[in-house]
Order: sequence, then C-alpha cells, then structure tokens
Amino acid sequence: MADNSHNYLWNHSRPFNSYASYIKETFGGRIQKISVNGNFTCPNRDGTKGYGGCAYCNNDAFITAYCTPEKSIREQIIEGKQFVLKRYKKATQFFAYLQAYSNTYTSISRLEEIISEIRQFPEIIGCIIGTRPDCIDAEKLDFFQNLQKEFYIVLEYGIESVYDKTLAAINRGHDFACSRNAITETAQRGIPVGAHIILGLPGESHEEILESAAIISTLPLTSIKLHQLQIVKNTQFAVDYAHNPEKFSLFTPHTYIPFVAEYLSRLSPDIMIERLASDSPRRVRIAPEWEGVKYESFVQMLEDYMISHKVWQGKKYHTHNL
Repeated sequence: MADNSHNYLWNHSRPFNSYASYIKETFGGRIQKISVNGNFTCPNRDGTKGYGGCAYCNNDAFITAYCTPEKSIREQIIEGKQFVLKRYKKATQFFAYLQAYSNTYTSISRLEEIISEIRQFPEIIGCIIGTRPDCIDAEKLDFFQNLQKEFYIVLEYGIESVYDKTLAAINRGHDFACSRNAITETAQRGIPVGAHIILGLPGESHEEILESAAIISTLPLTSIKLHQLQIVKNTQFAVDYAHNPEKFSLFTPHTYIPFVAEYLSRLSPDIMIERLASDSPRRVRIAPEWEGVKYESFVQMLEDYMISHKVWQGKKYHTHNL
C-alpha cells in the first residue's frame, strides 16, 4: 500500500484526524453530550478485584453537578439538557454519556432499563458508554450489537497504559491483553470503540510512552482520548505526591505540546482523536498548574505548533511500524 501520509497535513483542515469533524459530517452538526450517572461501581472498588480504585481516579474530577445517582435517569437528562443549552443554545440533538465508574459492570436487565429510559427522549440519538475492558462479555456485546442497528452506540474503554507493570502499579486490576481482547471483540461486532490513555504515568519513560503509540495503533479503535496525568484530590496519587513529588514527572503546557505532537506523529492516522488533554476543575486538581490554560486554547496552541513544525498524525507511523 502506498504511503501517502506526507500529504496528510495539506489535505486535511486539522493536523490530526478529528472525531468532532467526523460527528459533524455523519450527523449534520455538532452533537452535545449529556452525562448520566447510573450509580455503578468498579470491580477494583467493591472487593471483587480489590479496593480503593485506580490510583489516579476521582470521579468528582469530571462529573457535573446535576449528574448524581440520587436522581433518576429522566431527571438527570432533563437537568443535563438545561445545563448544556446554557452554553450551546442551538443544540438540538444529544448523546447520553454514561461516564462515572464502569457502566457495564451490571446485569443486562439493568442496562436495558437505563437505555430504555434514555430512549424516551427522541432528541437523544445515541449513547456513549464508559467502562473497563474486564467488565464486558459476549452477552453484553450481543446486546449492544443489536442496539447499534437502531441507536448510535459507542463503547469507551479505559486502557490507560499498554504496559502491565504500570497497570499493576496503578491498581488497575487487569492487564493489557484484557484491553486488547475487549476492543477486538467489540470492533468485530461493528460497534464503534473508543479508548482512554494517560500520558505520564509514573514508572514510564517518555520514550516508552511514545513507543506505546505503535502498540495502540495495532488496536481496531475508532477513536481515542489522550489525558496528561493530573494529580487530583482523594486519590492514592494525591497521597503519593504529598510524600514523594519526585515520583511524578508532570507535563506543563509547554512540555506537553511537543510531546503529544510527537505521540500523534507515531499514531495510526486511522484512529480519530476525540480528546487531547485532561482538564480537571481547580476544586479537585492538585498538580500540575497549567497557568490558566483552558482546553480550547491548549488545542489551538497544539494545532499551531503542529502546523508550524510540519507535524501531523501518522507522519512517522509507517516508519515506527516497519
């Protein structure tokens, strides 16, 4: 197959394969997300595989105020829609986003109940389901495969790292083979599949992280969300950071931009980029301080850097995958 990656930067409006652009082209416009809390937990929190959860994880870092398990799914959607429309007044269609904890760590009947409640709102045209790769099985995948025929479904898995040593150190509770199997089986059923990756986990050198892009590129992913490591309150990493901050090598905006640009250059151009950085609120974030840089301005800075340095997603992909 001919390598046309050198033309990518000049044939696309952005230097990476934008998931947002794909959504606009597919659905005719931007689709806003309404977060929904199904009151789930995780197997490394309830004792099935361990306690305490992942070392970096505090769900308060990304859950909006209206999204509490004390409210019904219907109440959350009504309030969530009002919340979203304050910022995006022209929004007419939405995705429900089951985001907190592991949203397939339950029975099929509970999943059917939640999806049924979501689908009572005709303006919600799909559902993104965040979960762990060890919380999926053939029965659930068959359920989502059938649902996908009439309702847009994305399964979004937390991979976090491709290295088993790191997954063990962060109390993840599964290995990378588990992630590979879940993603492969999901994609084989024609279900769009997303993944989360954390860049900068302790114990991984920068070169190891960059090399992991080639490994990620072997997965049949639809999209990916990249997160630079942030230390947030009420986590094991917060305790570790207080006692031994030298354990962590945290990115500033100025160090993260060239790094993530290099990461993208090694990533398959077929994987769409949905997110490029974390943006935890100040109320829970301990470190690093990003000097007031907001996510939107960060993305613009990154794009400017990539264009000025003639870097684009996949530029080195073939070189690093020979």
